[in-house]
Amino acid sequence: MHSKKVRIITVFAAFTCLLWIFGLGWTVKDYLIGAAHSAYSPPAADESAAQTNELKIIALGDSLTRGTGDIEGKGYVGYVTDQLKKEGLDVSLINLGIKGLTSERLAEQIKEKEIKRQIGQGDIILMTIGGNDLFLGGQTLTNITDDSISKLEEAYLSHLKAILADIRAVNTEATIYLLGLYDPFNEFPEGALTSKTVRGWNSKTMELLAEDSKAVFVPTYDLFQLNVNDYLFTDHFHPNEVGYRLMADRVAALITSGGGPR
Repeated sequence: MHSKKVRIITVFAAFTCLLWIFGLGWTVKDYLIGAAHSAYSPPAADESAAQTNELKIIALGDSLTRGTGDIEGKGYVGYVTDQLKKEGLDVSLINLGIKGLTSERLAEQIKEKEIKRQIGQGDIILMTIGGNDLFLGGQTLTNITDDSISKLEEAYLSHLKAILADIRAVNTEATIYLLGLYDPFNEFPEGALTSKTVRGWNSKTMELLAEDSKAVFVPTYDLFQLNVNDYLFTDHFHPNEVGYRLMADRVAALITSGGGPR
């Protein structure tokens, strides 16, 4: 009887010991797994906030946005980005410019799903558009009349209004910088007439942009007004490196004075 009692106590003690070891094992497992999870935990709130300091630039428009005529291929968009980085800003750039783009085609482009997604993430929207609408590859020079220009201008403004509305449909906070037109033909015999046309075109564009408190018209006409050929590529239409740098200086100054990260 006594030995039987001893065996029962021994078995109970062994069982209790196994339970303790099993429990210890689960405790160690939970600790190790917890430590592993903590090592891959999401960034703290202040780390996430730091990441949002990146200035995201989305560039839209025609060959000026693409940088046609610049020997380095940067154009004003690239030089703006370089200058902002020199100012200590963390900048990312998506250049969606297309050579030969008109306002009608840009209005179609920004309806694409991926383009809308990119625009929606931007802090700054840079844009050049309208030159191909007005000059038509130089064809306008052969028939500059108030009536012909008025028709081109009306269509352009209609498309531009749609473009701005579509941008705001996906991004209400970004600052939009639209660069105005310069006159590459002001030293031609028709220079006085083309310059008048460009100034009028820019004026209407500026009036439309004024309806949006976060849209900025960036003049370029005056930058090229004197000695225009010094700032043009060999095609006598697109800016060269010097011309693009002049444009970039103006845009970068506007951004750093009030158009930085939200």
